[in-house]
Amino acid sequence: MRQGQPVSLAAPSPVEAIDHEFSFSKADFERVRQLIYQHAGISLHDGKHAMVYSRLSRRLRDTGYKSFADYLQWLEGITGPQGDQEWQEFVNCLTTNLTSFFREDHHFTSLTDDLKTLTGKPIRIWCCAASTGEEPYSIAMTCQESLGANSGVQIVSSDIDTNVLNTARKGVYAAESRGLSPQRLKQFFLRGTGANEGRIRVRPELAKMIDFRPLNLMHASWSLGDPFHVVFCRNVMIYFDAPTQRKVLERIHKVMRPGGLLFVGHSENFTDSRDLFRLRGKTIYERVG
Repeated sequence: MRQGQPVSLAAPSPVEAIDHEFSFSKADFERVRQLIYQHAGISLHDGKHAMVYSRLSRRLRDTGYKSFADYLQWLEGITGPQGDQEWQEFVNCLTTNLTSFFREDHHFTSLTDDLKTLTGKPIRIWCCAASTGEEPYSIAMTCQESLGANSGVQIVSSDIDTNVLNTARKGVYAAESRGLSPQRLKQFFLRGTGANEGRIRVRPELAKMIDFRPLNLMHASWSLGDPFHVVFCRNVMIYFDAPTQRKVLERIHKVMRPGGLLFVGHSENFTDSRDLFRLRGKTIYERVG
């Protein structure tokens, strides 16, 4: 409760949900909004009541709590390794992971051309939102197609959601995954047999190009190594409010090389940060300075 705000003694009205297994009030929803913003920078709007109820209900079942109020009170009070683990589970539940191979194909066409112009030290690329791995593996495939299997490109791929990172590390997908041509399936994947029929696995030589690691963009310090030539931060900023977007863009700017390229989602626009990035092409920005 914020200081100076009047306290309502009326019982909170329950939020409409698919079922009523757990008590979930408007006050609970506002508390969730505040906590996910503080910990992950994610701004949940009013239309997300049902989504929050559905996703966080799993944690209530797993932890044995019968109401959101009790669960959230416990969450805010736990410390140490158990607290770190539960906060991670809380964030994992509320993050959205929608992806496919070679999504927004024009980015990879542009990346092919851009890679051939980069010389000097090994090329470094950061994928800010690995999700289940389709995006970083698409980047790795593009690098091998453009520069050869021994290109020396280093790809750092991060995500706040540890569950999807585990999926990404495994590199196992359905054989009918969207975005993969027959040629790429043959060149970059192994086909499963027997119990793994209908599944594909990323070839080891492609997987070794990528360093998967958990990272919260809200943390003040990023340990990412040498500056990046290219950063993919697609469909991430749409979950942040304007001040948080600016803060993250400033940090991304600091970890990029001069003239580095920032690839963003089709609905993201950073013209208000012209001092950091200038628009170079369709949803592609160039680092200023």
